[in-house]
Amino acid sequence: MITDTELKVQGIETLIKALGELNTERFITLLLREPFDYTKWQRTLWKDKSIEEISQMAMQNRRNS
Repeated sequence: MITDTELKVQGIETLIKALGELNTERFITLLLREPFDYTKWQRTLWKDKSIEEISQMAMQNRRNS
């Protein structure tokens, strides 16, 4: 298990790698600007996908990392 600080650093580094610095800052600003319920968001994120499909996506993502 990693510390909260390590998780934050890895999260920011991942966002920068995926979005670039400017869009990472925009993304964080958008999250901070409006109320955001992560749990609610997760419930609707892949509502049309089965557990198997989500698992396959996760495994593919891990192989590509």
